[in-house]
This record gives sequence, C-alpha cells and structure tokens, in this order.
Amino acid sequence: MADERFVTLAEVEELLMEESKLRELSSEQKLALDHATRLKKLPAEKAKALQRELEQIDFVSPAIACKLVDILPTHPDDVRILFTKERLILEKKHIEQILKVVEKYL
Repeated sequence: MADERFVTLAEVEELLMEESKLRELSSEQKLALDHATRLKKLPAEKAKALQRELEQIDFVSPAIACKLVDILPTHPDDVRILFTKERLILEKKHIEQILKVVEKYL
C-alpha cells in the first residue's frame, strides 16, 4: 500500500503537470488538473512551506493544515469553519496564531 498524505491544490497541480509530461492524462486527471490550476492560491513551494509551518502548531492536523493552505483564510470565521468537525474549541489566540502564519504567505 502506498504512503498516504494530504496534498494541497498547488501540489496536485504540480504532480499532474509532471505526470502529463510522461503520458496522456485520463479525463478525470485533466479535470483535477484544471480544478487545481484554477483554485490554487499559492505556488507549490510556498504552499508546502506554509503547510509545514501550520503543521508545527500543535493543534493543527495535517488535514486541517492542507485545507488552510488551499483556502488561505483572512477572517476568524473562515478558520472556525475548518475546525467545526474537530473535537477542539479554538480560542481567539489560536485563531489569531493561524491567521498570523497565513498572512505571511499572502
């Protein structure tokens, strides 16, 4: 079984672009590439750096870090929404910490 990990839209675009150089992409892969290209907000290198930095915050899981990179929230409500399914109630200081990290990459 292959290693599983969460990837951002920027990484999806990068992976599919590399694969398209090697072979013809399937229609689903082409749609995924188009989706990632249109919706990504950061280049892959910056997205990976932001994801790593967010994962260093002890209450941010890899899945949440990936979504934060894709969305690049600028408002506390955007952060709260991502944590609704987590068994964690974010304090205002935690939300500000996340927004401060994200802001460095905008």
